Amino acid sequence: MQGRRMLVLVALAAFVAGIMFAGCNGSVPDLFYREPLAINQSAEGSPELSGINPGTIVDIVDRASPAVVKIDTVVPTAGRGWGPFFNDPFFRDFFGWPDMAPPGSAPSRRGMGSGFLFSDDGYILTNEHVIRGAEEIMVTLTGFEAPLPAKVIGSDYDLDLAVLKVEAPKKLPYLRLGDSDKVQVGEWVIAIGNPYGLDHTVTVGVVSAKGRPVTIEDRYYDNLLQTDASINPGNSGGPLLNLQGEVVAINTAVNAQAQGIGFAIPTSTIRPVLDELIKTGRISHAWLGVQLESVSPELAHYLGMKNAAGAFVRVVVSDSPAARAGIKPGDVIIELDGVRVENPEKVIRAIRTRKAGETMEVTVFREGRTRDLQVKLGTKPAR
Repeated sequence: MQGRRMLVLVALAAFVAGIMFAGCNGSVPDLFYREPLAINQSAEGSPELSGINPGTIVDIVDRASPAVVKIDTVVPTAGRGWGPFFNDPFFRDFFGWPDMAPPGSAPSRRGMGSGFLFSDDGYILTNEHVIRGAEEIMVTLTGFEAPLPAKVIGSDYDLDLAVLKVEAPKKLPYLRLGDSDKVQVGEWVIAIGNPYGLDHTVTVGVVSAKGRPVTIEDRYYDNLLQTDASINPGNSGGPLLNLQGEVVAINTAVNAQAQGIGFAIPTSTIRPVLDELIKTGRISHAWLGVQLESVSPELAHYLGMKNAAGAFVRVVVSDSPAARAGIKPGDVIIELDGVRVENPEKVIRAIRTRKAGETMEVTVFREGRTRDLQVKLGTKPAR
């Protein structure tokens, strides 16, 4: 019996050794090897980051960093805000800083953020909240002795996106937008930005989740990537890269109440609106014209509802599509085009998939009964 056991062990050892030697000889495929991608060169020799060898993070960072920029802003305070990071609402919200200026504060404050070039002629993508209200925007690029002034080409409050333009005497390195829909949870990603003014800081992590809804102040994000790559104030607007050196999201927020929880706007949100943002300076959004809040169990009981579900209409904007359709404060939106509404976020998502001029059937609960109303969506006023 013991002899048979020894034979089995010897055979097993020989099998393992065979696998090891086969791996050394290349017979077993290398799971970490990927075919390198070509780096294009412009006519003037400037690198166009259309793809890179994903073999090492060092290589990715080396090639991507020149396209990452630092953004400095000067914003009139009007009695609000202080410090270079106070322009970032995520910093205020998650860190709990007071939204007021201390006695004797200056009439303007300085803001700071990140961005990246997405074309060789100086177009930069960043967050809207990085440049919101700025009277002066300066961009620091690798290889230039002094910051360059930037012009706002377009911005959108709801999606928190902005496009800037700098005029440079030569073609610039830029990053290619990748496909965030192909990103998988657990995939490695790299964040590059300027947290706390420490320019070109690199952090690495994985995609922790996709499609996260997050609300900051009155800005609602319904489709964020979650990552454990460190994101801090000043990172906002910087790129989140995959292992092909492509931008899959824009770093946007960090939750300081937890460790390893950061959020980024995926390219699936950016790509469909980028041309419109550049050509028209804004993004046209469908608009209902209401302010909503969740239905608590207490509110549901007070209204006589069986379930605490739906979107409670707190305010109806005068002369809005909702007002013209007969929606009133105190109504609870429970269905849109026959689809059940569980919360206000469901209404926001549904409106974002529509265009101005389209008609929706809105079912509301009012005074113990349901009513079906036809609403012709309008165009959301610019903010």
